[in-house]
Amino acid sequence: MTLTYEKTLADSVRADFDILNQEVNGKPLIYFDNAASSQKPKAVLNAWKYYYEHDNANVHRGAHTLSARATDAYEGARDKIAKFVNAKSSQEIIYTRNASEAINLVAYTWGWANLKAGDEVILSVMEHHSNIVPWQLIAQRTGAVLKFLESTDEGILSVEQFKSLLNAKTKLVSIVHVSNTLGCVNPVEEIIPLAHAQGAKVLLDACQSVPHMPIDVQALDCDWLVASGHKMCAPTGIGFLYGKRDILLAMPPFMGGGEMIADVFLDHSTYADLPHKFEAGTPAIGEAIALGAAVDYLMAIGMDKIHAYEQELINYLMDYLVEIPDIKIYGPRHHRAGLAAFTIAHGIHANDLSAMLDQEGIAIRSGHHCTQPLHRFLGISGSARASVYFYNTKAEVDTFVTALKEAIAFFKNVMA
Repeated sequence: MTLTYEKTLADSVRADFDILNQEVNGKPLIYFDNAASSQKPKAVLNAWKYYYEHDNANVHRGAHTLSARATDAYEGARDKIAKFVNAKSSQEIIYTRNASEAINLVAYTWGWANLKAGDEVILSVMEHHSNIVPWQLIAQRTGAVLKFLESTDEGILSVEQFKSLLNAKTKLVSIVHVSNTLGCVNPVEEIIPLAHAQGAKVLLDACQSVPHMPIDVQALDCDWLVASGHKMCAPTGIGFLYGKRDILLAMPPFMGGGEMIADVFLDHSTYADLPHKFEAGTPAIGEAIALGAAVDYLMAIGMDKIHAYEQELINYLMDYLVEIPDIKIYGPRHHRAGLAAFTIAHGIHANDLSAMLDQEGIAIRSGHHCTQPLHRFLGISGSARASVYFYNTKAEVDTFVTALKEAIAFFKNVMA
């Protein structure tokens, strides 16, 4: 039987992604590892290439034409990011290598300066390691106490449990907006005002939300938000930190070096204005410009449109997965982001499944997805994860599900 599909968003953008037009192990590539890293459209790759071919020079420091053009493009990208998340000013956008560095920036500046023995930091069991390890290190240095929200049976954070952990000792709440394993969209609109009412600051890990849905930092009222470019159609090695201006002004510098200074004397230094106070050394100029191009690309499509299409696609996938008796899916059944993590009965290991699907040209993720505490909480060592983006299609979902069923049948037969 030949299936027919209505023309979708993916059909209108597929030609922008040359990497998707290839075969892997003799089969058309199906890329379902988007939660780990997204693919890059031609417009982004061309922006990166254009900088190095036409404008390659250091930013801010030169009076010549190439430096001026590079600076304009670099700072223009910052303006685009600020608009993308609705920051009040581009001064509230700090370039970092990735979200991990952005969280470490906050931990080693604000955290080290403001946390003391007995202060409490609320995280969750579903955090990426990047939002656990920095706070463990700061807690060891300051004597602060880490508390952890658990996941409900439905696979989201419990607001009631959050209220029970929150108190006058709480100085920071640092939580993931969308879980990269459970796919849940956490109730941050409720959590943030509750935290602020106790005088606590809030940091959001938005790596899995910024690329997939409209984000308004002013409406959310978070104090900081972090994201990685490589998950939102931009290159690796670039990301950003959003922070409220008054908070950033009060934070000490993260690293010392060129660019982040106003004046340097032998016995002391003064620091540059925002955002440059936090951007020591020569930055990833081409990558930042390409991140701006990625923002242009996503905004041209429309984040509402991307989110709606991904919801259609993940619901289509979930309708299949829930009908496979050998699979256990983690996270909520509905109102989830475009990813599904699951385990398979009969002792079938996620790595073996991933390797077999790769032989069919299908790329999924297997392992603990940098969420070991969550997997321990769930009682499993790892899981398989399929994650979609706006360039994926229902036809790819059909092929994936067929290959998944065949792989499960193969392993069951081998183990019988």
